[in-house]
Amino acid sequence: MAEDDQFPADGADRTDGAVLDDASALGGAESGDVQQALDEQREKYLRLAAEYDNFRKRTTRERQEAHLRGQGDMLKGMIDALDDLGRFAHVDPASTDAKTVVEGVEMVEKKLLKTLAGHGMEIVNPVDHPFDPALHEAVMTEPAATKEEDHLVARVFQVGYLFNGQLLRPARVVVKQWNG
Repeated sequence: MAEDDQFPADGADRTDGAVLDDASALGGAESGDVQQALDEQREKYLRLAAEYDNFRKRTTRERQEAHLRGQGDMLKGMIDALDDLGRFAHVDPASTDAKTVVEGVEMVEKKLLKTLAGHGMEIVNPVDHPFDPALHEAVMTEPAATKEEDHLVARVFQVGYLFNGQLLRPARVVVKQWNG
């Protein structure tokens, strides 16, 4: 086949028109079937889109409900500690000594921490551990007595908290620094 036959010049007659004429002749007979198939596919698409939209809404609602149930479970565990705090808040100061109040508050703190630990909270209290900037915030430095104590946490001003591995608050610490 010559190159001129494959690629006719602009303005030359093409055989495309013949193909289109054949398709239009067949179109009259098959257009009803094609239209029906197109309508069926459109209907399937619309149903699938509606199913997906319902699925998305349902999973969003279920996720919110699960989140609220989790919060409710955590709060149930804190109610006892809250009741204990209420009892201490209404103690007659004339009949109770300070030692008893302090012991009671310590018991409430332990109960609250136990409840929170059961839900995935951990305390970050890094005294004498190496300083880790991912978990600790250095607020001061102090001289280290030996080179081995360099970059160890000397004191904790405020403990930090992790919740299921996610840092809620870094521990605010004093870090030892060797100046050799």
